[in-house]
Amino acid sequence: MENERIKAIHDAAVHLFLQQGYARTQISHIAREVGVSVGTIYHDFAGKQEIMHFVLKCTISPGYLEKDFERPVTDDLFRGLEEEIMQVFRKSAENFSGRLKQGKEAYDFPSLISDAFDMLAQYAVGCLFIEKNQFDFPVLARNYREYREHFFAAMTGYLSLFMEKGMIRPLKNKELTTALIVEQLAWWAMDMRYNSFEEHHISLEDAKEVCMDNLVHAYMQV
Repeated sequence: MENERIKAIHDAAVHLFLQQGYARTQISHIAREVGVSVGTIYHDFAGKQEIMHFVLKCTISPGYLEKDFERPVTDDLFRGLEEEIMQVFRKSAENFSGRLKQGKEAYDFPSLISDAFDMLAQYAVGCLFIEKNQFDFPVLARNYREYREHFFAAMTGYLSLFMEKGMIRPLKNKELTTALIVEQLAWWAMDMRYNSFEEHHISLEDAKEVCMDNLVHAYMQV
């Protein structure tokens, strides 16, 4: 029962932090969305900052949501979290660009779109949280911008490589095409699930299939 409530608090906090921002969200808002008293929230978490850190920790370590915790959860659990998030950003960017640096022949455009979608979906909550609250968390925002720059550079590099090999059609502007592809992937992998004006009931699998179908057919050489 208590683990179910922790998950409910997590989900409510994600919704509120992304919709109205961290600074404007109060414990009472989270309690109302979960359907419990403010005192119950404080039984589980020492405060709003601990809830925010819990949300970010669950983003980079999905299994964390299933753990058992002593209540209330305090920031002692999240020492070094900011550095941990930065390391995840760096490792993710390195892994994503790895095939480009290695020049692996077997890698192709559909695989690129699939991998990019999966990476955006995996870290959706954390990325959207930083984008929404960048002025409240400037260090995280700075590192997130660097991560995005590496990601965009790798995407552009892959497009250049695939164009040279004749895998995809010629592109008039690789950088703008990269931005277009990334924004399409980001909406379907991230915003549609957490930050869309309309409520969508589309599975992540269906969202990925739509992206794959449209982007692959739009750019692959016939």
